[in-house]
Amino acid sequence: MAKLKTAYFCQNCGTQYPQWLGQCKNCGEWNTLVEEVVEKPSHKTPPFSKTKQHVINIVEVETSEEPRIKTPSEELNRVLGGGIVLGSVTLIGGEPGIGKSTLLLQLALKMKKKIFYVSGEESASQIKMRADRLTDIQNPNCFLFTETSLEKILHEAKKLEPDFMIIDSIQTLQSQLIESSPGTVSQIRECSNEIIKYAKENNTPVFLVGHITKDGQIAGPKVLEHMVDVVLNFDGDRNHLFRLLRANKNRFGSTSEIGIYEMISQGLKEIKNPSEILITKKFEELSGNSVAVTLEGNRPMLLEIQALVSTAVYGTPQRSSTGFDSKRLNMLLAVLEKRAGFQLGAKDVFLNITGGIKTDDPALDLAVIASVLSSNEDIAISEHYCFAGEIGLSGEIRPVAQIEQRITEAEKLGYEKIFVSNLNKIPKRKFGIKIEEVSKIEDFHERLF
Repeated sequence: MAKLKTAYFCQNCGTQYPQWLGQCKNCGEWNTLVEEVVEKPSHKTPPFSKTKQHVINIVEVETSEEPRIKTPSEELNRVLGGGIVLGSVTLIGGEPGIGKSTLLLQLALKMKKKIFYVSGEESASQIKMRADRLTDIQNPNCFLFTETSLEKILHEAKKLEPDFMIIDSIQTLQSQLIESSPGTVSQIRECSNEIIKYAKENNTPVFLVGHITKDGQIAGPKVLEHMVDVVLNFDGDRNHLFRLLRANKNRFGSTSEIGIYEMISQGLKEIKNPSEILITKKFEELSGNSVAVTLEGNRPMLLEIQALVSTAVYGTPQRSSTGFDSKRLNMLLAVLEKRAGFQLGAKDVFLNITGGIKTDDPALDLAVIASVLSSNEDIAISEHYCFAGEIGLSGEIRPVAQIEQRITEAEKLGYEKIFVSNLNKIPKRKFGIKIEEVSKIEDFHERLF
């Protein structure tokens, strides 16, 4: 019998080494190298290929629009670019308990297709209990299979011939061709390769659930994200109700779209108009509150910005932000002090974006400045005002992209005035909202208060 060939793989980044090292030279992590068998046994099972492929000239390839399966979730359809493409492999990752399995189980129960739901983490009775909680009307063509052996899963899939396949999760699968434990780099790479081959040859779309590391990256080799067609990230704060579905990679559509869900007792509920939910209905006007018109992908959305400015009790003033980049907050405070003369160096500043939403849109700058100035002077901003503008280091208010969409969204929700940069190219048509164009922070302060 030939000697087994082994190598050491970093469990964080997937880099291969011929011998053990204490630290991975690629990612810098310590104690992540694990020995794995890299030479496969000689009794390899035959591939699942049905047809022999031939070399073909590119001009002879017939093109047509990719057929898509519309899902019951409009938010998922938007993120995927219009639906699920036949034969595509989609990887969805997120923190534990964020709702990945719930989203896919809801999909399986509501789609009028033959679904093959494979779970390596839950028993059939556990999945059934969750299904009963999510919906009363369930798909009679949804078939469950609780197994971790890749060969058995593909064998059952070939017999069942499903329209759609869900695997929860890729880290629990194990191939008999690799002599290492499930979740290792070699196992994930081998299992993913066979599943992708099955999906392409049978024209069956597959959804894979992926665990993430403590750094927020999908566990396993980076090559896994390169192999699949779509990589979705399901994130949000578990202490809040809202979940955001983003596409980090999409071979069949845009990566700029997002889907918004709300976690309720009956599962995940789609949010058709997030602006109406994220804006607090205030009974009285309070200082430090403002409304920003932002864009998540191509979707306009209004967010409430809250700021609290108070005298520093300790020697060093505190700067704290939730949902907004703290370094950008420090920059905006420095601009206010240097360019506009506001003395904020000895004051604590706290900033919060309500609803647990995190965004890096620079158009929030103007609303952040408005909230800070409002709290500092203890003057409330009218609840009928909203803001969309980026602040430069010289104190100028810079234009932002897709201003017409932002103005239209604010007008639709009943706002009376929107503050924007005077450098924005606003279409010459009549809006039902007053557009206040400002150029400098000083000019903005005078018009606001």
